[in-house]
Amino acid sequence: MNPIQKYLRSFFAKKRIVGDTPLQGLAAADALLSDLVNEKKVPGLALTVMKKGEVFFQRGYGHANLESRIPADPKNTIFRIASVSKPIAATALATMVHDGTIHLDASFYEYVPYYPKKKWDFTIRQLASHTAGIRGYRGIEYGLNQAYSIKDSIAIFQDDDLLFEPGTGYQYNSFDWVMISLTMQEASGMPFEKYVETKVLGPLAMNHTFAPNVKNRIDTQLEEARRESPDLHLAQCYSKNRSGFRDAISVNNHYKLAGGGYLSTTEDIAKLGQAYLDNKVLPPEIKNQFLTAQEVNGQSTYYGLGWQVSSDIHGRPYYGHVGNGVGGYSNFYVYPEHEMVFSILINCTDPKVQDDLDKIVNALFTPST
Repeated sequence: MNPIQKYLRSFFAKKRIVGDTPLQGLAAADALLSDLVNEKKVPGLALTVMKKGEVFFQRGYGHANLESRIPADPKNTIFRIASVSKPIAATALATMVHDGTIHLDASFYEYVPYYPKKKWDFTIRQLASHTAGIRGYRGIEYGLNQAYSIKDSIAIFQDDDLLFEPGTGYQYNSFDWVMISLTMQEASGMPFEKYVETKVLGPLAMNHTFAPNVKNRIDTQLEEARRESPDLHLAQCYSKNRSGFRDAISVNNHYKLAGGGYLSTTEDIAKLGQAYLDNKVLPPEIKNQFLTAQEVNGQSTYYGLGWQVSSDIHGRPYYGHVGNGVGGYSNFYVYPEHEMVFSILINCTDPKVQDDLDKIVNALFTPST
C-alpha cells in the first residue's frame, strides 16, 4: 500500500468513528469496497471511475493472487472481463457497419452460407440484440475447456432449432456473438481478434486488453506489453463456496472472444467508455443504433446491439454491460448525462455482490462530506 492509500485509509477509518453523519461519496465507496475484501466476499477487486474526462477514483482492493499476496491493481492487474467483451466486439462490428463491410439488416446467411438452415431467417441486427432465437448455454457449455476456433465452435449449437421466430422474443446468450465474430471474419477476411486489435484496441490505446489464442495463451502479447508496463500481471481466477475461495476450473474462452473471452484492466475498459463519451469512436448515426434499446412486441428489451441500455434504480440513464464468467465478474457503466464511466473487475466467478456494487456506484455520485 503506497503512502497516499495509507493516508486515505486512515482518514476514512477516522470518519467511521467521528461524528454521527453517515459516510458519503469517496469515503462511503472506500468503506464498502474494503468491506467486500474484509468480509471475504471477493478475493480481489479493482476499479477505475472517470468523471468529466478525468480519473475520479481508481484503486485496487484485496489480491490478484491470494497465495502470492499480489495486490489487485487497476492499472496492472489483468482480469477476465466476461461479457464486458460484448461492447468491445460491438465497437468493432459498428466499425464494419460504418465502412459498409457488414449490413445490420442483412441475413446472417449472406456472410456464413454454410450455417445449417433454420425454419426462419435472421439478421445481424437480431443476433446483436439477442432477438434471433439462438439458445444459450446448456450444462457444461458454460465452462468448456476445448481448443475450438471460432468457426469450429458453431458445431456446439448449430444443429439446434431456434427458440422462437426472430424478432418476436429476447434470449440473452453469448452464442449470438460467436456467430457475429464469425460473420466479421468471413466479411473482412481477417481473424476476428486481429480486426479488433487493429480497429478498436490499438486506436483507443487499450494496450492492456488481450485476446487468448486458440491454445488459451496470451504469453507473447503479455511479454510485449511488459516492455512498456513491467508490473502487468494476470489475476488468478477463483470460484467461491462455503469454505472460501478456490482456483476456478480451467476454461478456454478463445472461441467466444466476442461474447465473453477478453482479458483487460479496469483502466483499459474505462478508456473505452470515455471514448464513447468523447465521441471518438463512431459517427452519431452509427453509435446511436448500437446504443438504442431494441423493442419486442412494443416492449423494451433494455438492450441495444452488444450494449445494455437502461436506467439504474435512481433513474440515471446508462449504457454498458455486466459480465459473469468462470473466474471473473465485471461491471461497466457509462452515464452520459453525468459524464461518468465506471469499470469494476473482480477475479471470481459470480461472487453475489451486485447489490454491493450498485451501492458503491451510487455512493460515487454523492458529494463527499
